[in-house]
Amino acid sequence: MTANIRTLFDEDAIAARVAAVAQEIAEGNPRNLLVVAVLKGSFIFAADLVRAMHRANLEPEMEFIHLSSYGAGTEGSENIRVLRDVESDVNNRDIILVDDILESGRTLAFARERLIGRGARSVRIAALLDKPERRKAAISADYVGFACPDKFVVGYGMDMGHAWRQLPFIGYVVASEDEAAADGKTGA
Repeated sequence: MTANIRTLFDEDAIAARVAAVAQEIAEGNPRNLLVVAVLKGSFIFAADLVRAMHRANLEPEMEFIHLSSYGAGTEGSENIRVLRDVESDVNNRDIILVDDILESGRTLAFARERLIGRGARSVRIAALLDKPERRKAAISADYVGFACPDKFVVGYGMDMGHAWRQLPFIGYVVASEDEAAADGKTGA
């Protein structure tokens, strides 16, 4: 798969913001904390976030939920499937639901309601990126890494058709030569 990718947030900016989000979470004094990462896109953010939480004197447990609404494409779907569910007892626990990007909000609203329905004391959302102009569900993040422009982003765990998750930065895909020329002010 060939595409031009422009840097949106570099490694240093991401590291600084992840540390700040962990500190914001710590200031909320969560009890019996469980971090639930939404797979697959959030895995790098979630790993860095729990390490930053440790440095902020939190001792979270970690779990995963794997939900599918995108498949291999680029457009979200209203169909949400549970591919892997949280195995831990969530009853009376403070939960931080971690996702790579809050866009339509459907997936996170689904996951949040699922955890609340199982008796979680609180469910707060930490989203690395927030695209409020794309919101379809009435939900917002409690902790946000960055506001995201309306571009298709990749890297730092996020993909396009299963490619570019490994990039250490967050970039956006420039689809055509004309778009790349018009966007020449942003370098990779």
